[in-house]
Amino acid sequence: MQKITSHLWFDTEAKEAAEFYISIFPNSKIKTTAKLENTPSGSVDMLTIELAGQEFSLISAGPLFKFNPSVSYVVTCKTTEEVDELWAKLFEGGSALMELREYPFCKRYGWLQDKFGLSWQLMFTEENEVQQKITPSLLFVGDVCGKTEEAINLYTSIFPNSKIGTMNRYPAGRDPDKEGTIMQATFTLAGQDFTAMDSAHNHKFKFNEAISFIVHCETQEEIDKYWEKLSADPAAEQCGWLKDKFGLSWQIVPTVMDEMLSSGNKEKIARVTEAFLKMKKFDIAELEKAYEGN
Repeated sequence: MQKITSHLWFDTEAKEAAEFYISIFPNSKIKTTAKLENTPSGSVDMLTIELAGQEFSLISAGPLFKFNPSVSYVVTCKTTEEVDELWAKLFEGGSALMELREYPFCKRYGWLQDKFGLSWQLMFTEENEVQQKITPSLLFVGDVCGKTEEAINLYTSIFPNSKIGTMNRYPAGRDPDKEGTIMQATFTLAGQDFTAMDSAHNHKFKFNEAISFIVHCETQEEIDKYWEKLSADPAAEQCGWLKDKFGLSWQIVPTVMDEMLSSGNKEKIARVTEAFLKMKKFDIAELEKAYEGN
């Protein structure tokens, strides 16, 4: 299991989206499905899928949050034909953020929002081997613009098996972007690659709960550690969710809870659901008691 998993919040379309994405990317499959009843969003579908070797969690939980380009997914392609093919499939019913064409930084590149609103950056690379096909990309805008480097330093200090890769900075004369802020950076968290950048343009969006990152924890000690180091907004703490100082959402979740919710035992799932809905930070011992009916 990946240590960190992207979590995608849909209104009602999680199943449809899962089938759509696995039909597009090779080496993809639906791994688990579950249904939670009697939540604040009513009956909720949850799925775990694998896309080109990367794990994603999807949920249908109502229209509370909408995707925006503050978090997108970079797809690295070995040929320009592959870029064009993926663009044609993902673009159907969607819209272009940066048109598919040649740019100074890439021979074939395009940025789009698909029919569900999820953002994808498709790019050709001449590298012989692509280690990670799909890479989460964070865009720091508004009041967190200029804080990309600080965020990367924080995240890589928290997670084991992490490192900072490249940091390309804006030169002078790239207004409104300030000289020295991050034009593009790469980093690794718990063995998973990410990219990030600052943008001082007048964007109409920012990080929200539509995309969060699940941190899978084996022990209560792990949960406590990540919660303490990441949570910066007490008002956002609920059901294992938190927001960090940059407004990015995380879920700190025990791996045993995944097993409980995918067990297929409706009574046990109902007890666990009732228990975790009352929690802010998850308590493994209490979840296990609820699961066993104690």
